[in-house]
Amino acid sequence: MKLCKLLLITLPLFLFACAESVSRNPNSRILAMGDSLLATNQLTGQSITDTVEKKLGVKVIDRSVMGARILYGLPISGSLGLNITKQYRPSEWDWVILNGGGNDLWLGCGCILCDRKMNRLIAKDGSKGEIPKLVSKIRKSGAQVIYVGYLRSPGVASFIDHCRNEGNELESRIDAFANTDEGVHFLSLKELVPNKDRSFHAPDMIHPSVKASKTIGALIAEIIQP
Repeated sequence: MKLCKLLLITLPLFLFACAESVSRNPNSRILAMGDSLLATNQLTGQSITDTVEKKLGVKVIDRSVMGARILYGLPISGSLGLNITKQYRPSEWDWVILNGGGNDLWLGCGCILCDRKMNRLIAKDGSKGEIPKLVSKIRKSGAQVIYVGYLRSPGVASFIDHCRNEGNELESRIDAFANTDEGVHFLSLKELVPNKDRSFHAPDMIHPSVKASKTIGALIAEIIQP
């Protein structure tokens, strides 16, 4: 059963956050953690993880939350899911689907301290930072990790175009880190959207459309299936 709460975050808006609870002995062996990339289309049952469930025929525990960050300092709302690192719950997971970092750069650095924020997320060589720290913690449990990158909007303007270079750099570092561990799989979405194709995005040109959620979910299922 999903626990849904209205969360007030640092921006003057409310986010409706739904994070599934984890029982002591969940039937699922797949956990999903992250931000709106995963959480979008949850309420209609057409999110990325809903597609993974349908493709694999297994339950996925989805604890992703709209607006969540890797670096998040507020304790109460952070514990309710806006801190991605706190979405994790120990269990006998086989796979963890994970994304994050975009909100830290777009909302968290104010276009001033991006280099410092980037290095806190993950060092240039991928050797340290909060993202490698989180992934390494999950890997110690024995689970494999699929780190999902972000959608692009080639040929179409969006509100986050000014963060394009930072996003590319973030994913380049994550990819380098993933290459050091065969149990970490980086799924890039950089080339997923054809030029000037709006069908992969919601009207805001930031979040995934239902079509994109289904496409990305199918890609994740292909990684897990073998």
